[in-house]
Amino acid sequence: MKVLVIGSGGREHGLAWKIAQSSLVEQVYVAPGNAGTASEPGVENVSIDAMDFEGLLEFVQMNEVGLTVVGPEDPLVGGIVDRFKLAGSTCFGPDQWSAQLEGSKSFTKNFLKKYEIPTGDCEVFEESEAAIAYLSERSPPFVIKADGLAAGKGVVIAQDLDEAIDAVRGMLSGNLLGDAGSRIVIEEFLEGEEVSFIVLADGNNFLPFASSQDHKAAFDGDNGPNTGGMGAYSPAPVITPEIHDRIVERIIRPTISGMQHEKHPYTGFLYAGLIIDKEGNPRVIEFNCRFGDPETQPVMMRLNSDLVELILAAIDGNLHQKTIEFAQESSLCVVIASGGYPGSYKKGMEIEGLQSVSGAKVFHAGTRMENGRVVTSGGRVLGVTALGDDISSAQEKAYLALSGIRFKKLQFRRDIGHRAIAREKVGD
Repeated sequence: MKVLVIGSGGREHGLAWKIAQSSLVEQVYVAPGNAGTASEPGVENVSIDAMDFEGLLEFVQMNEVGLTVVGPEDPLVGGIVDRFKLAGSTCFGPDQWSAQLEGSKSFTKNFLKKYEIPTGDCEVFEESEAAIAYLSERSPPFVIKADGLAAGKGVVIAQDLDEAIDAVRGMLSGNLLGDAGSRIVIEEFLEGEEVSFIVLADGNNFLPFASSQDHKAAFDGDNGPNTGGMGAYSPAPVITPEIHDRIVERIIRPTISGMQHEKHPYTGFLYAGLIIDKEGNPRVIEFNCRFGDPETQPVMMRLNSDLVELILAAIDGNLHQKTIEFAQESSLCVVIASGGYPGSYKKGMEIEGLQSVSGAKVFHAGTRMENGRVVTSGGRVLGVTALGDDISSAQEKAYLALSGIRFKKLQFRRDIGHRAIAREKVGD
């Protein structure tokens, strides 16, 4: 079988790398891919944009591609699965209606309320003055979210009213996030620890992937602006077996059931971003309609099962016949970013030292080939990912591996995994 992976980030490199290991697969294509997928054994880049549905469909039909796996959210929210289905081509992911779980925060909040799935209180606004009046009657911290897609940068946690007002005006009046911020959601701030819980769903059944936890803040100590993710690790020790069962029964099962009730059975990867409070109760802060990035990288490193076999079972509605297995080892990914990210940054910096990396897998995100050199092409550039007996060991290996990688003005956090490591030390 030939497989096409759509996208160009670290998530897509991780998926393509794992898909290429399947005994069912003879060739993997990535559109448009990056410098990492270009050099991955069994993987070939295709110069087609992720939003060029007709170009992608023509490629699939001309090259007899049996399965297309969509990595990023934009094509899913744009309806690529519906378009491929209309043409009779197999494309894995939720349909456009279901993808609103990520594409619209207000849609998701209404869905959660309808099916009594635990989340924080919220209000939706399209005008600055009404939103500011609402904020003025409440106490900080304030959570302000763009309703639409904002590449992981549409959330502001404001510690005081002035900061919250600036965020509201920037989104609604200043067009800071374009159409994504034309409507905003102001949410209750939820106390607790944030985790990522990702499942593979076939419309009726689902299989949970290994738990994971990412670091959204740009700087050490979870400080600074939100990013698309500066690192991640798996498993997340905060998710005990008991909490795992609560998440499945209170969050995932009613979500899958609710989508069936809405006559849009959910098939694809479903990512639940959750807050776990001090009593171990999970509440939803967001849904994504695809795998997380950078959570993909450590989770794929631990996955022992054949990913393509599982995806095909999901497409056929047969996940109840499958199990999913993960290595006992822990995994940790450190993202190396361009200086200035998530704000402005320069591109085209030559990356050196990639050939000297050992003891870890380097997944590429914002890279491209230029005259035989690997250069930067985005904010998040590389995800250095290692396995270890525990999170501490995986962290040590990842940071040792990235120490030889160089490009101008690179930045990375030096404390990825700190929550899990603190728990390990208490356990010792």
